[in-house]
Amino acid sequence: MITVNIDGKDLQVPENYTVLKACREAGINIPTLCFLEGINEVGACRLCLVEVEGQRTLKASCVLPTSEGMVIKTSTKRVRDARKLNLELILSNHNRECTTCDRNHKCELQRLAEELGIRDIRFEGAKTIRSVDTSSPSIVRDPTKCILCGRCVSVCEKVQGVSVIGFRDRGFDTTVGPIFDKGLAEVACINCGQCVVNCPVGALKEKENIDLVWEALDNPKKHVVVQTAPAVRAALGEEFDFPIGTRVTGKMAAALRRLGFDKVFDTDFAADLTIMEEGYELLNRLKNNGKLPMITSCSPGWIKYCEHYHPEFLDNLSTCKSPHEMLGAVIKTYYAEKNGIDPKDIFVVSIMPCTAKKFEAKREELSASGYQDVDVVLTTRELGKMIKQAGIDFMRLPDEDFDEVLGESTGASVIFGVTGGVMEAALRTVAEVVTGKKLEKIEFEEVRGLEGIKEAEIPLGDINVKLAVANSTGCANALLEKVKKGEAEYHFIEIMGCPGGCVNGGGQPFVSDLVRTNENYILKRANALYEEDEAKVIRKSHENPMIQKIYEEYFGEPNSHKAHEILHTHYVKRPKYID
Repeated sequence: MITVNIDGKDLQVPENYTVLKACREAGINIPTLCFLEGINEVGACRLCLVEVEGQRTLKASCVLPTSEGMVIKTSTKRVRDARKLNLELILSNHNRECTTCDRNHKCELQRLAEELGIRDIRFEGAKTIRSVDTSSPSIVRDPTKCILCGRCVSVCEKVQGVSVIGFRDRGFDTTVGPIFDKGLAEVACINCGQCVVNCPVGALKEKENIDLVWEALDNPKKHVVVQTAPAVRAALGEEFDFPIGTRVTGKMAAALRRLGFDKVFDTDFAADLTIMEEGYELLNRLKNNGKLPMITSCSPGWIKYCEHYHPEFLDNLSTCKSPHEMLGAVIKTYYAEKNGIDPKDIFVVSIMPCTAKKFEAKREELSASGYQDVDVVLTTRELGKMIKQAGIDFMRLPDEDFDEVLGESTGASVIFGVTGGVMEAALRTVAEVVTGKKLEKIEFEEVRGLEGIKEAEIPLGDINVKLAVANSTGCANALLEKVKKGEAEYHFIEIMGCPGGCVNGGGQPFVSDLVRTNENYILKRANALYEEDEAKVIRKSHENPMIQKIYEEYFGEPNSHKAHEILHTHYVKRPKYID
């Protein structure tokens, strides 16, 4: 520990602290735009400037180490004027059409302009002119709103290990984007959206599909069905000023019904179905010398990453569709037959925490009924917008349930939205199938947590099953490299494309850098799902009576021929970029 003096007060801090971290710990919120702790610490925006006694120039506090006896001043006239000047310079080359921007009222640049009292821009002149990149089915990139903070570049490289965007050109002509002026759809972008949720402004956003859903709802010939992923209920409330980590499951179901959907189903039902199919697939591979390790296939960002960067592992992937695609297939086959509805008249909308699901829904192979399993994917943020457009007072809505049969789910399915949740849910079922005995304790803490890579060994009958969980595609790459080199052996691997899992997906509500620093928002959202799991009467997928019913009436048994036709899929090797 060392002693520093901040604005006249002595403070004890660890010697490895930066000045920014020391100030924030002292309750002083120094402004930042480019800063992401541990990911993007480059001092690019120059808004975190402070004055240090004995130093001639102002210093960027995010990259300045503390030292014994350092005297720091955070709000002198010199500091305030410099921050304001730098912010004006950033704004001078920024598309300031705030009222029509996707990030209006949720923009960090806009917030700082208000906090620093920017009323006039003294520097008017030429602006960077670039076309908007709409090539991706998931993400829209608008260079006219980019402030060159580098947050998206660092997240794409350091966290996700994808590195498809970077700085191009120099000086005034500098922009951020893919190589050779290509669009995002022409490179190995995995559509995860981590660039979107880490962008402080509106330079990156999801490709919005709200109008397509309104059009379907207004069409009397369409039977419009909606389903919601587990992680949505843990974050949707943030769009309506609920505290982070508030579960709004009942209000969400009520809001969807008021929007006019004919049926409101829960993707959690299909998560239980996924566990049945994936769990038995794992058992078959273990018994019959199948390809191991088996790797989960619920994260479309991870799947696309594997197709681009690790095609040698495609045979290791579980052939199960992701839960929302499974439910879409079930709706257009089983549900359509039971209710006498032509699949072509059914319109399935998935509410997902994920931008990669938009790409996934367009994959040609995901069409068990002859029509796409899912017609449109909306993010959590898009659902929030729809509810507001409809004038629904979300906070005052009563709690309502999902529609039966395809709305019934267990606690195991809820935790799919958290890293390690798919693994834990599978173990709850596989362990009882193998041993024929009830588990005394169904929580598998070994696979919980937000560490980069977790490993565990679980006894299942005569086999000690070796497990691993990777928390982001960057961690997945490190894990697979170990497997390739023979440095580690596993039977089952879970990979989540986004750090923290779906609760931190690219389609979830925006979180400012201050919240990221001061609150563990990922853990709060994750805990909301674990709480819902604990509140469920049934907490194991194979005990869901509606799952038992659909096998009795339709599929026969897990991994049956019919189940494979409807619930399973295949993958393709993809190039790194398109010529």
